Amino acid sequence: MREYLAKDIMIKDVYTIKVGSKVALARLKMMRHGVGGLPVVDDKGTVLGMITQRDIDLAGSDVSHLSVEDLMTTKLFKGNEKTTLREIVEIMVKTGIQRIPIVDHKGRLLGLVTQTSVIKQALAYSLL
Repeated sequence: MREYLAKDIMIKDVYTIKVGSKVALARLKMMRHGVGGLPVVDDKGTVLGMITQRDIDLAGSDVSHLSVEDLMTTKLFKGNEKTTLREIVEIMVKTGIQRIPIVDHKGRLLGLVTQTSVIKQALAYSLL
């Protein structure tokens, strides 16, 4: 059986938010695009963290004035294009993480693997 890699299943057109942006903008982008989280990137596209709707909800009601870096998670599991599907699924199952940024050797965002993208690809490749 073929071994599937992150590059085979990652979402390549990822919605992101720039470091320094307000939480209100992150919330709006998530709602507008129907996603539950956004990688936080710098001007070079380097992934600095992840902000999720759950992070915003847990922070309370008056967070719109805060910057995304005030709420983002910085301890991320990141993969590269050659990270295997098995490794990704193991990380997701063991940690409960739903999104794994896929980065190049400089930490720049190449794509995102989500639980949904894993399931869609598993169905497409008849892995389930």
